[in-house]
Amino acid sequence: MARNLDIAEVARRSGIPASTLRYYERQGLIASIGRRGLRRLFDAGVLERLALISLGSTAGFSLAEIAQMFGPDGRPSIDRRMLAAKAEALDGTIRRMSAMRNGLRHAAACPAPSHMECPTFRRLLRATESGVIGGRMAKALARRQRPIASAGRTRAVGARRITSR
Repeated sequence: MARNLDIAEVARRSGIPASTLRYYERQGLIASIGRRGLRRLFDAGVLERLALISLGSTAGFSLAEIAQMFGPDGRPSIDRRMLAAKAEALDGTIRRMSAMRNGLRHAAACPAPSHMECPTFRRLLRATESGVIGGRMAKALARRQRPIASAGRTRAVGARRITSR
């Protein structure tokens, strides 16, 4: 039988700070099942739910979108159309980032006397100037790095490992 975990144990095992766990609880993404003294208690299944939240966040879903991925009973109920739409958006991001990477690699190895004399670098600069590369995407990336409370989004937590025992 799985034992209940206090908030410190959930934070330790998930790699997610207790403050973020409390935020997720306020947002309705997770629910404590009681308290042990002053500490919140969670069912051990919260670790899997946190892994799903982290995966959604890493894929670029907002917390509101992630919340929609759970049914009224708390079980995952993921809309496949929403996943397909996010995959399409990620394809566009990958194309733009690949163009940026290729342009930077070219500029680093370009034989032109200066970057401003390199036709490839100038095309990259014009694309950035027009907002095709950078502009909107740079703002979106900057938003992803803000603290949770101010942006309403999670930090990139995909690299954290969720373990269950």
